Amino acid sequence: MITLFHAPQSRSSRMIWLLEELGEPYEIRPVSIVRPMTGEGAGDAANPHPDKRVPAIRHNGQLLAESVAIVLYLTEEFPQADLGPVAGEADRAEFLTWVSWYVAELEPALFAGLAGELAGSPQKQRGYEVAMRRLEGALAKHPYLMGDRFTAADLLVGSAIEFGRRVFPASAVLDAYVARCKARPAAVRAQALDEAAGLQRAA
Repeated sequence: MITLFHAPQSRSSRMIWLLEELGEPYEIRPVSIVRPMTGEGAGDAANPHPDKRVPAIRHNGQLLAESVAIVLYLTEEFPQADLGPVAGEADRAEFLTWVSWYVAELEPALFAGLAGELAGSPQKQRGYEVAMRRLEGALAKHPYLMGDRFTAADLLVGSAIEFGRRVFPASAVLDAYVARCKARPAAVRAQALDEAAGLQRAA
């Protein structure tokens, strides 16, 4: 059984999506967190994450925190879900590159945009533009980052684009990509479960 420590409408929401894609037994344990954009909320003593943030999971007695670590662990642990090439498979290097690109390039561009830092920083603006060229270039050729195959890298990137859509350029390519990702049955189920967890936490 996988246990997800989850705060509704947060970074852990996409981990519900990941777990639904896996099709393995899991449970959701809602926790409270400090919301980084507003500073509201409080850490939860029941949350095992080292920084009292989300996401975090427990599986087979192990604790994993941070989205990328969880994605890499679960895709490797459950290869039958076909959410990414595992060690020894073809295209593993490309998968690892996209997952690493997400955290090294896309996230900094996203949060620089959200913080209004692009106009005042030529370096951040250049990084943002490079990231957008690479992303749109890949998606102009194929429906997903690795061609016709949806992977957990798309889960990370697609959820980030949806979350920060207003800071990314107007683009039919990006809009279509987000729509494809959101239309996956696992993503639809995850959204309903995230909303239910929010109601449970508020009750």
